Amino acid sequence: MPPVSGGTTGGKKVLGRKRFILTDSLGLIWALWVTSADQQDRDGGRWLLSQVRNLLPRLREVIADSGFSKKFVDWVPRVCGWAVTTTATAAKGFKVHPRRWVVERTFAWLVSYRRLVKDYECHTQTSEAMIRVAMIHLMLRRLPPLPWFSDAL
Repeated sequence: MPPVSGGTTGGKKVLGRKRFILTDSLGLIWALWVTSADQQDRDGGRWLLSQVRNLLPRLREVIADSGFSKKFVDWVPRVCGWAVTTTATAAKGFKVHPRRWVVERTFAWLVSYRRLVKDYECHTQTSEAMIRVAMIHLMLRRLPPLPWFSDAL
C-alpha cells in the first residue's frame, strides 16, 4: 500500500493528519480514526460514529467541538439516536468548556510519547497503532501493583 498523503487543512494550510477519537468521561479512547488533514470534521465524525453506533448501546450523548457543522449535529440524533452538545467558541480570554477538556487531556497524554509528537508515520494505520500502544501503556501504568508480584521480588 503506498503512503497516504498528509493533505492540508482548508484555511490553515497545515500539512499532516487529523485524529478523530471517541473517549469516555475518563479520557480513555473507545474509537479512533486517523486520516489526512484535508478530511472535514463532520465527515470524519460521521464515519467514526457510524463504526461504533451498534457497539456502544449505553452511549447517550456526544460532545463535539464547535468545528463540527450543523450537518453533523443533525445527523447524529437521526442516525445514531444520541444527543449532541457542541462547545461554543469562547468570548474574549480563556474559558474552560465543560467536559471538552477530557478529550484535550487525552491528546495531551498522547503527545507525551515521542512517536506521536510529530507525524512521523507514512501510513495512517501505523499512526493508529502507535496511538493504541500509547493508550495501552497509559492504562497499564494506572493499574495498582499486584501484591503477589511485589512479594516475589
